[in-house]
Amino acid sequence: MSNILIIKHGSLGDIAQACGAIQDISENHKNDQIYLLTTKPYFDLFKKNPFIHEVILDKRLPRYNLIYLYFLMREIKKHNFSKVFDLQNSSRTNFYKNILFPKAGNEVWSSSITTLPSDENKEEFDKNSVLERFNYQLKESGLNTSNTLKPDFNWASTDISEIKNFYMLDKYILLFPFCSPHLTIKKWPHYNKLIQLITDSHGDEYKIVTAPGPLEINEAIDINAIALLDNGRALDISQLTSLIKGSSFVVANDTGPAHISAHTGTKGLTLFGKHTTAYKVSIERDNFKAIEVADLNNLSAEKVFERLSNSLS
Repeated sequence: MSNILIIKHGSLGDIAQACGAIQDISENHKNDQIYLLTTKPYFDLFKKNPFIHEVILDKRLPRYNLIYLYFLMREIKKHNFSKVFDLQNSSRTNFYKNILFPKAGNEVWSSSITTLPSDENKEEFDKNSVLERFNYQLKESGLNTSNTLKPDFNWASTDISEIKNFYMLDKYILLFPFCSPHLTIKKWPHYNKLIQLITDSHGDEYKIVTAPGPLEINEAIDINAIALLDNGRALDISQLTSLIKGSSFVVANDTGPAHISAHTGTKGLTLFGKHTTAYKVSIERDNFKAIEVADLNNLSAEKVFERLSNSLS
């Protein structure tokens, strides 16, 4: 039995995308112990993942923090990993490789760099979709990939019956009108108009709800919907996943909750401006689709409502 390390730091959308790859790595190493190196927001979450045996915390302190770096490298080295699958593929994780396995190729350290097609540079390779890049990386590492292109995030859910009972939730439409403060280009500004269209058409058939993150609770006041909290706190990722799974429909900006929706089989729609494409982030699934426009400000609530209504009918 060998020890295998997977590296996946985040973000939330990236975590959801990587689930299929993690499953394939585990299923190709059934007799081995699978470890995962991740960051604090996802440490407890990954402990629930059935394909991971142990989770290692990376605080991702600055690289010049030599004391921290020393102890992290010592923690990794003590497990004597026979293979590392770098699913983060960042400059930081490449830095780790140069410390841990400076001369190793794909046989020891699997990454987008070590598996890069010989006739393609990384800039061109990175134009492929996220899941296609994972799939290529794992196949070049000798793995059978049955799940990489179809991630399943359902393992992350938990029981939220108390929360649903408190808010008297039965049929509900879930909206995610938020985004990171530095990524306002992803933000669609017409959610309140959409809510009005839903209410005018469906009356009280559906409750309209949001689930703000810790830094979005105050912002949720401006949205004409029920802001779901757990005793005044934002839902954790497992609670959020269950809330998404139980919804009749999700409308979201291109953020982590949209990727959870896509990879739990939930019906929904995500809205893209010019910041990227639905293809690049591998978000469209059988039940979850995208609207792509040049300028989100010009995407009308009526167009979004039409797509929503067609899915609900």
